[in-house]
Amino acid sequence: MAVLGGYCEGNNSITQAWVQQGFQPCFFFTLVPSVLLSICLLLGALQYACYARFSRAMEPKYIPRSRLYRGQVLLSLFLALQPFGGLLWQGVGLRQLYGYMLLHACLWALSWGCAIALLQLEHTRVLAHDRTRGHGTVLLLFWALAFAAENLTLVCWRSPLWWWALEDTNQKVQFGFWLLRYICTFMLFILGMKAPGLPHKPYMLLINEEERDVENSQPLLTDASRTTSTWKDFRRKLRLLVPYMWPRGNHLLQGLVLFCMALMGLERAINVFVPIYYKNIVNELTVGAPWHTLAWTVCSYVGLKFLQGGGAGSTGFVSNLRTFLWVWVQQFTNRQVQVQLFAHLHGLSLRWHLGRRTGEVLRSVDRGTSSINSLLSYIIFSIVPTIADIVISIVYFTSVFSAWFGLIIFVCMSLYLTLTIFITEWRTKYRRDMNTRDNEAKSRAVDSLLNFETVKYYNAESYEVNRFNDAIVKYQVSEWKVSASLGLLNQTQNLVIGLGLLAGSLLCAYFVTERKLQVGDFVLFGTYIIQLYTPLNWFGTYYRMIQNSFVDMENMFELFHEEQEVKDVVNAGDLRLEAGQIEFENVHFSYVDGKEILQDVSFSVMPGQTLALVGPSGSGKSTIIRLLFRFYDVQGGCIRIDGQDISQVKQASLRAHIGVVPQDTVLFNDTIANNIRYGRILATDQEVQEAARAADIHDRILSFPDGYNTQVGERGLKLSGGEKQRVAIARTILKGPHIILLDEATSALDTETERNIQASLAKVCAHRTTIVVAHRLSTVVGADQILVLKDGHIVERGRHEELLQKGGVYAGMWLQQQTGDEGESKEHHTEKPQSSKKTS
Repeated sequence: MAVLGGYCEGNNSITQAWVQQGFQPCFFFTLVPSVLLSICLLLGALQYACYARFSRAMEPKYIPRSRLYRGQVLLSLFLALQPFGGLLWQGVGLRQLYGYMLLHACLWALSWGCAIALLQLEHTRVLAHDRTRGHGTVLLLFWALAFAAENLTLVCWRSPLWWWALEDTNQKVQFGFWLLRYICTFMLFILGMKAPGLPHKPYMLLINEEERDVENSQPLLTDASRTTSTWKDFRRKLRLLVPYMWPRGNHLLQGLVLFCMALMGLERAINVFVPIYYKNIVNELTVGAPWHTLAWTVCSYVGLKFLQGGGAGSTGFVSNLRTFLWVWVQQFTNRQVQVQLFAHLHGLSLRWHLGRRTGEVLRSVDRGTSSINSLLSYIIFSIVPTIADIVISIVYFTSVFSAWFGLIIFVCMSLYLTLTIFITEWRTKYRRDMNTRDNEAKSRAVDSLLNFETVKYYNAESYEVNRFNDAIVKYQVSEWKVSASLGLLNQTQNLVIGLGLLAGSLLCAYFVTERKLQVGDFVLFGTYIIQLYTPLNWFGTYYRMIQNSFVDMENMFELFHEEQEVKDVVNAGDLRLEAGQIEFENVHFSYVDGKEILQDVSFSVMPGQTLALVGPSGSGKSTIIRLLFRFYDVQGGCIRIDGQDISQVKQASLRAHIGVVPQDTVLFNDTIANNIRYGRILATDQEVQEAARAADIHDRILSFPDGYNTQVGERGLKLSGGEKQRVAIARTILKGPHIILLDEATSALDTETERNIQASLAKVCAHRTTIVVAHRLSTVVGADQILVLKDGHIVERGRHEELLQKGGVYAGMWLQQQTGDEGESKEHHTEKPQSSKKTS
């Protein structure tokens, strides 16, 4: 059985605070839990009373469900029960207990029990006026004092009454208990700053967001996502990148990945042996070892140093070989991501493309894809090796030198990494803001250059330059904040590294003077620490680059997660086109909820017939074209081609049978030949020229100095409107579709050019099912069927003569256009003699 001695060991008095170069354990372990319990009981009672009067219970759905919060509770429970483990060891192992040990265990358990109660209180209840940020003062003060108390024991490291000498089993066990308390209180202190168990937004704001009717469930604060950590959804982001890092189907690149991993492991082993061989050289020189032994040690050291390089493997043979081999993996990753993202963007709906900002999208893609290689390299070949080196160094110095060295390295590294992560997380908002300003500046520049004609029409060059200048100034302000916060981070890191190096060097020098270590051991420590601090000094840079890469990739991830509005159904088949009959049955569609563009539209187009859609602007004519081409899916009814619902067939097969001549023809900045060949990529030059002849533009092309190799300029601006339209017609002829869609193809042209192109269109549409959206009714007089749309409804249908006889909407539109044409004709005839008279 355990023997219960006096209150203090050795019949000492509790009033003796400082004994034998340290605190008396009896005094220390009575004072610390008493102070902690007092804080919890007194201040905690005040906080509880305040909550009882002014707080309300949170609804369960708003209480954060966080693993880190559960970690806080488990760590607190462990600390509450840990002294009883010490009592068990004292009673069973040593059979000797003292009164202060029992009192310490009880007070310590009560204080941590109060802390858990306060933690649960703040987790489940909320004050009428929300806290601005984080836990209450009582809990933060309690955790800070608990961690400070464990650090206070370090001043007793010379005292024989404590466990620092590690001379027997009891001291080693007590040291283990202290180390566990130190780690747990440190983690609680850090988690307390983060406050994972509290809502990240004010409670009333969460309730308001729930009650508000927000379109598409957008958050109340649109910039809220910009304040979250870039490590959020880290697994999802990493899962997106891992498939590209492992080259599926390419065994050569897979072998390179494994070989690079092996080289990284070899670097870790070399980093351990280089300081050891350096130490051996110093010791052999000191004791006067034989020349052949010394020469072999020096050669081995130089060989390892050659493999390692000048600074922790940064420029060594192994590192250079790994970097050279990894280039092929990097290129594979970069190519795969860019190609998949490019394909994804092309797969997005027309609605998304109409609302995009081209400059911002291109900037996001460029930054995101360029950051992928650096992200993977930093994580795999910088962060992981650095952490591995730290763990190896702690284990090595603890086992070979002393636990003190391992403790110094652990505390220094933990403090360094913690400060680096916290400050870098704090800096992230500035980096995000800088990216936003950069996107705005580049987007403004691209928009201005794309619309340069409008700028010149309104003499707005100076206005656009000033707007661009304002955007650059805002970007540079954000850039300065990023640079200033970086300087603060660097100075903090240098301070921590300097203090750690000072503490370790002084301790090592002291052990050398006490003859506990050799001179070579001091050299070993200095070499190893400097070698370790070199990658650690870069750790901040690596972490910042990873943060920056994640920030740069956020917009790219947003693009990846843009949902495709129009998708092929599972097991969709190809469209089997037989005759080309088109049917609209009770079609309903709207771009915005609450405003239908098409309402119960039904019609049929027989094979080979021409259907004309006429009506005022906004009546839904162009929408019918877009629905048939399946830029959007209908919201009611269905569309059939030869009896097949187009929503059940593959989009590619549907669009392969449909040719479109739009109102605004946009050409690629390429040759005329390649723009025509876009209708069928594999067409020969002869087929391209035949299509140009059918579109009546072949002779015009040959009149250009470069013929078919003439560059059309951006968006085809070097060609006239009629020339662009004929190129579009030639492109459609080359495609050879069975169904033709003409979306006001000639409305922007003059009358003479329109008549010439109408003749070309007649050739294209012969014996093909055609739907024409017309603004000028004279162009659809010969249509087999004319539909008159108004406010999304078909108000009239029939042939031209039938509609005129009805005297309805179509007849009124026809009369209005005829009157306008006659007025233009009279004006033209009256102006012509005047001009000729003036000339004579």
